[in-house]
Amino acid sequence: MPPTPAAQHPPSSATDDPLVLVVDDDDGMREAVVDLLRSVGIESRAFGSTAELLAATVPDRPGCLILDVRLPGLGGLEFQTRLTSLGIALPIVFMTGFADVPMSVRAMKAGAADFLIKPFRDQDMLDAVEAAIARDRARRRERTASMTVEAQAATLTPREREVMAAVVKGRLNKQIAGDLGISEVTVKLHRGKVMRKMQVRSVADLVRKAEMLTLEE
Repeated sequence: MPPTPAAQHPPSSATDDPLVLVVDDDDGMREAVVDLLRSVGIESRAFGSTAELLAATVPDRPGCLILDVRLPGLGGLEFQTRLTSLGIALPIVFMTGFADVPMSVRAMKAGAADFLIKPFRDQDMLDAVEAAIARDRARRRERTASMTVEAQAATLTPREREVMAAVVKGRLNKQIAGDLGISEVTVKLHRGKVMRKMQVRSVADLVRKAEMLTLEE
């Protein structure tokens, strides 16, 4: 999804300000949702179809997607699957005029942030959007932290990686020396370098970062 050439509202200057994308083929509904979000200071951009959104350029900012289930071309649920396949984890708040329990269950199981039935209360939509934005902010923080840890780990030598793996498993310096066939003094030197490069002060912090690397793998 390249960022929106024809924005309905002027873009915010702060990259951390949320941006909500609204997709509905009903002009009146689109405008109503945009006006509702504007009333609480949330910037939004609206599209009449998922094809329009895919063709647009969307800034990389925290936010969510408000998506109608029934749309011309690629429908809401199919679009959710498309985004997942593209590795796009933007939280989705679905809305529909049809109370379809299996449909809502499918959407929620696939990771939807919420599923609202039209006509919905304004406050229900605002609550759903605020929760989705908070969820996206948390995801972005985790991604940033993960990228930082990966960059730190990339500075380790193969031997330092071996020592780190042994340390996080709870092996003592003497045991690591025996496992790797090196002196205990050498283990201490490698261990010190690992702690500095990974920017940690305790084994507990090192374990936490090692777990983040394992999750990414």
